[in-house]
Amino acid sequence: MRNWLARRGKVSGWFAATLDAETMHFAHARSSAAGKWSVADYGSQRAGEMRLDGYQCTTPLAMGEYQFLQVEAPDVPAAELKSALRWKVKDLVDYRIDDATIDLLDIPPSGAAGASRVRPMFAIAARNALLQARIRELEAARIPLSVIDIQETAQRNIAALYETGERGLAFIYFGVDAGLLTINFRGELYLARRVDVGAAELDADSGTDLDPLERVALEIQRTFDHFDRQFRQVAVAKLMLGPTPQPTRLAEFLGGRFDMPVQQADLREVLDFAEPPDASTQWRLFHHFGAALRQDA
Repeated sequence: MRNWLARRGKVSGWFAATLDAETMHFAHARSSAAGKWSVADYGSQRAGEMRLDGYQCTTPLAMGEYQFLQVEAPDVPAAELKSALRWKVKDLVDYRIDDATIDLLDIPPSGAAGASRVRPMFAIAARNALLQARIRELEAARIPLSVIDIQETAQRNIAALYETGERGLAFIYFGVDAGLLTINFRGELYLARRVDVGAAELDADSGTDLDPLERVALEIQRTFDHFDRQFRQVAVAKLMLGPTPQPTRLAEFLGGRFDMPVQQADLREVLDFAEPPDASTQWRLFHHFGAALRQDA
């Protein structure tokens, strides 16, 4: 996602932080010259205790704090794209468009001959008041904010570490209240969809006609069908499951439903940690780790 703020730091890498009351949750990652990512520090501590002068800081918004919309790219010159995009999404948000900050994220062409001339892209909308309050909150905690990020791009960054060859990769992560399913191709985000199942439900009987695992499988299948219609030339080769706070039977269940490898992600396999985090910590700080894997370019 593009910078909603612009400030340059002096410490290498990115420091991703959020605040929960007076507690700061954070992760700081760096990329080596060889492109290998290392996590220099992570954890939770009282806000304001860590000196962050010179750091490049980002904060990932929570799911309910913004809207992530796929739209058809307006047929206008690049300089007019953001302005045209505001008018395209004004009926898709439930507040005045003048009260929103709008950003965009391109979906790169996949290179297929004869592809549709319709170019999809993502629009991200958030209330100005929410963004301004978040900036003030972080600055009061002495966190020098450079970028405001979102969960879809943070998850894309982690999913890219698991890509192999010229195939698409699906990744699903379950937060407290909902899941996020993304599809990557060549390190770029091509699709994102939210799933109405939280981490605590994965091994619980919901009391509905479809238990949570069935609902997850159904949503993944619908997403794959939609993706195949839109990007027929990109084959999804693997489904990755994000860390969970407790063991689940989801990998086994989905492995019997989809004709592709289904693998549980362990971030210790793709990131270098000074102190390797357990699965519960990986789950709790998942999007912090992803937001910290930000390319300076």
